[in-house]
Amino acid sequence: MRAALTQNSRIYADYLNATPRRCLKFQHDVLPAHDAPDSQIECILTAFPLYAKSRSHGGDMTDRWTPDLTRFGKPHYKAIADAIAHDMREGRLRVSDRLPPQRDLAERLGINFTTVARGYVEAQKRGLIESRTGQGTFVAGQPRRSHPAMRPSVADLTMNLPPEPEDRALADRMQAGLVRIARDLPTLLRYQGFGGTYVQREAAAHLLAWRGLIATQERLAICPGTHLAFQAILQSLLQPGEMLMCEALTYPGIKAVAGRLGLRLIGLPIDDEGIEPDALDAACRDHGARVLYMNPTLLNPTTSTCSQPRREALIEVARRHGVTIIEDDAYGLLPRNPPPAFATLAPEITWYVGSLSKCIGAGLRIAYVVAPDQRSLWPVSAILRTASVMASPLATALSTQWIEDGTARQVIHAVRRECAARQNLAAETLPSCSYMTNPEGFHLWMALPEPWQRSAFAARLRASDLSVVVSDAFCVGQAPVEAVRISLGGVLSRAELRIALDFVRHVLETETERGAEFA
Repeated sequence: MRAALTQNSRIYADYLNATPRRCLKFQHDVLPAHDAPDSQIECILTAFPLYAKSRSHGGDMTDRWTPDLTRFGKPHYKAIADAIAHDMREGRLRVSDRLPPQRDLAERLGINFTTVARGYVEAQKRGLIESRTGQGTFVAGQPRRSHPAMRPSVADLTMNLPPEPEDRALADRMQAGLVRIARDLPTLLRYQGFGGTYVQREAAAHLLAWRGLIATQERLAICPGTHLAFQAILQSLLQPGEMLMCEALTYPGIKAVAGRLGLRLIGLPIDDEGIEPDALDAACRDHGARVLYMNPTLLNPTTSTCSQPRREALIEVARRHGVTIIEDDAYGLLPRNPPPAFATLAPEITWYVGSLSKCIGAGLRIAYVVAPDQRSLWPVSAILRTASVMASPLATALSTQWIEDGTARQVIHAVRRECAARQNLAAETLPSCSYMTNPEGFHLWMALPEPWQRSAFAARLRASDLSVVVSDAFCVGQAPVEAVRISLGGVLSRAELRIALDFVRHVLETETERGAEFA
């Protein structure tokens, strides 16, 4: 008992020394001195349970925290932030632990005080630590642990997800955004106004400006995912039984939405640049179609991108026939120098739908819709409000935070780099003549050699726990071609992807002559 009280005395003395004089002023007459009897100190310590607990289970140790910066490389200030994140993941630093004063840490590490200060600032930007006036610097929250992602039992090359960069500093930064918005969690659990707040729409407009698109507040709405956005736009433009034009090979999601609304799809012939202008002209003239859906940048599934001259030619036809364009720009932020959006070239006839699903993460389920004019947006907003009330406040707040603090841009750059690495991997592994792709995308379109049939090829891969998407999912108004789409993104690591692509090559090189046997 006496030993425990003596420890309490030391804790209490430490408290008196650590607490600023201004904080103790009002307590001057009631706080006992550090050399007071143990019974008195034990009593007063009950008023400071969190302080006593934190100091008794390791607070002194974290004050002496001295990382080995050589493990993290230079510059030293970034290494300090990386070391904090690492020790949090490993349990050596815990939430609310106090870190050493900057001068003390600089002296122990043998580096400049300014470097340590920059390191703490960097860690604070990542949401790892927080400064409390007069008290010091404390661990603010736990970053994502380095547990491996759950891996599917099948090598899934079907879901067209962006690749996940393996960058701990970036993951910590993304986690920091989540920590920041969670500080206002009660607000985010309430109903919000439809379409996003002014600040959220400003952030969305800033994001779209990276794409070269000028979106004014009155024409912009934040919606709960692209599928619902397409559904609401089409409901405002077409009645059941009317025609919707699209690429002959197109995004399966628009096929599903059109089917749900009872619309008739007209698949227009495409070449390496997308829809052929003459085909659009003929469809408008022969069928009276007045609405065109397009995925003109990194088309899913062929990865073709419509050039600016082709876009201008299609716009000329659309204007001549009074056609409204729905531009699905899901992949528009991936290319470094994409052609101008249709919504930039012809804003008065274009509905623009962009999102973060293909450049950051599909789980956000946020769509950014830019209407031709404010009046057109009203009925679409009413339909969406009825269907879903609002976009998720949590997802909207997180997306906004990442855009405002620069995290979104960093993630997009990281995804671009990972796309390039995986495209190089595909080029090294697969026969070059066997597929179409774009080096800035994360999927490829593989035409199958005879006698392979698409269903047989997919079945052969599936028998070895590898899955791809056959062309039937994408075809509109034509017989399905013997081809499959292979996604290079998702949770698979590069090593896992290489194994999967090696097996695809093996099947193409050694089993093609027997392809008919798998039908």
